Amino acid sequence: MTAYNANFELSVEDVDLIETALRQSKKELSSQMIGADNTDVVPGDDGTLRQIHDLLGRLHNQKVFYRPRRQAYVGG
Repeated sequence: MTAYNANFELSVEDVDLIETALRQSKKELSSQMIGADNTDVVPGDDGTLRQIHDLLGRLHNQKVFYRPRRQAYVGG
């Protein structure tokens, strides 16, 4: 029986490309939903948009952001 691969070898650039593509898809879907009449909206679009948003959130939560240990942190 086959099993899923639990180990992925993705670089930071690969994850950035995936994240950019997801943001572009989210932007296109949301602009279609805003500009369309209620009759033109495909029923699965809202679910797809929600899945993309959730996936982007999970990607964001897995990131480790750099914060200097010895110096004062200046954000922004």
